[in-house]
Amino acid sequence: MSRSRTIEIETPEGVRFSLLLAGPLARFMAWLIDACAVVLISQILGQLLPLVGAISSDIAQASSFVLYFAISIGYGIALEWRWRGQTIGKRLLRLRVMDEQGLHLRLSQVIIRNLMRAVDAAPAFYMAGGLACLLSDKSRRLGDLTAGTIVVRHPRLPHPDLAQLLEGKFNSMLAYDTLVRRLRQRASPEAAGIAIQALVRRNQLAPEARVEVFREIADYFRSLAEFPEEAVAQITDEQYVRNVVEILAGRMRRPATSG
Repeated sequence: MSRSRTIEIETPEGVRFSLLLAGPLARFMAWLIDACAVVLISQILGQLLPLVGAISSDIAQASSFVLYFAISIGYGIALEWRWRGQTIGKRLLRLRVMDEQGLHLRLSQVIIRNLMRAVDAAPAFYMAGGLACLLSDKSRRLGDLTAGTIVVRHPRLPHPDLAQLLEGKFNSMLAYDTLVRRLRQRASPEAAGIAIQALVRRNQLAPEARVEVFREIADYFRSLAEFPEEAVAQITDEQYVRNVVEILAGRMRRPATSG
């Protein structure tokens, strides 16, 4: 039975958000897909072993074991680093490896968690790793505990209608082209996604929580590009975030001029 838990992470910029942890069942299914991929790759490369067997059957047998180990470890390291925490199995099941503090995943973490697979796999079928997932409060196998990583799940969410979300709101910040370009350059896609989801779910928040959430998100974007006082003095933090989302979405609507 899969457990669905969330973990709250605060980024170095002070933005807090919740992530859905991947349970043991989802992780096991992703591992099965990856195991099939590893076996397929091993079989393809194993076609070269008969050439070695012509020299020595013992060397060929040892080479077969080393080849499988190298592929199984190298597969995870290469894909998780290249695809930012995903393998084929994780991508299909919408799972991703992350640093437990919400920081960027480091290469050293990817290497450590994959080298620990030999321990997690003992004695067979990832029994040690599966037991660790069941006992861990964050569903982490031994490799995750050693590397300081977690595995999260990204359920497919309906794409928000930004046009409707931003419709009818005057954006005084669009008048400052230099600052608009600076904000677009410095804001990360992850921060933009958090801002959009906050706007979409704003009515689900308690009044106090709603004020606090938008204050923290607005403060983060203010640290990236400081707009003049006359552009932001009369707007709330929620409207500030709405304006930022419009800027990041590329809707270059020019402000009306008075006549």
